[in-house]
Amino acid sequence: QVQLVESGGGLVQAGGSLRLSCAASGSIFSINAMGWYRQAPGKQRELVVVITSGGRTDYADSVKGRFTISRDNAKNTVYLQMNSLKPEDTAVYYCNTEVRVRSGLVIRWGQGTQVTVSS
Repeated sequence: QVQLVESGGGLVQAGGSLRLSCAASGSIFSINAMGWYRQAPGKQRELVVVITSGGRTDYADSVKGRFTISRDNAKNTVYLQMNSLKPEDTAVYYCNTEVRVRSGLVIRWGQGTQVTVSS
């Protein structure tokens, strides 16, 4: 069993900052890519950013220069530092990881954390 626990969401004014965390636990051999997705009301879930095990990153154009992803492999944790937040960043943010377990590779999602940016 692999679980992801997210934290760090909340309410912030436009221009403010938030930091999200996502910790993976369980019978983990290794973790490949880790990423963040978001889903706003009435919209499809979209990729925000992904980071590979080697540290390569891929950001959505809408967050480039404002959001920064990082990971601590020793803690099986990924972070998302969000600066210069805009009302359009309001969404539920989900952590996603590709984890190698005994039986092979599995994809896991966090429970989601609400980020609300007021204008």
